[in-house]
Amino acid sequence: MGLKDRITEDMKAAMRARDGARLSTIRMLLAACKQREVDERVVLDDAAVISIVDKLIKQRKDSVAAYAQAGRDDLVAAESAEIAVLQGYLPERLSADEVAVRVRDLVAELGAGGPGDMGRVMAAAKQRLGGVAEMAQVSAAVKQALSR
Repeated sequence: MGLKDRITEDMKAAMRARDGARLSTIRMLLAACKQREVDERVVLDDAAVISIVDKLIKQRKDSVAAYAQAGRDDLVAAESAEIAVLQGYLPERLSADEVAVRVRDLVAELGAGGPGDMGRVMAAAKQRLGGVAEMAQVSAAVKQALSR
């Protein structure tokens, strides 16, 4: 079963359980997937769904930071709950050490030598590590590897 099918089944289970918070988060995720399918006229594979989940989590984390700064603990809790639901659809993430090792290997493979190669390395890293590592973590590892 694909990831999108699993999300649809989880939506049905949340409806049966009358879990409103989980249901609204899953519906929001499915709406984002459907929007992308319509906009790009494609059927999403698991990697594309994972990238949508990553994007939604990043948006929620930004919102949490803004709400926390504004002292809106109620909204922080709601956004954090959405993050928890969305993270359930992500694969196991690589540790910081594993990311650093893979980035170093990638830099060596591409023959990148300095900060000017950042874009080229990031493009390759996104293709290889997208979905299994947070791109902010990958970016930091690439910067560190290229600064040596």
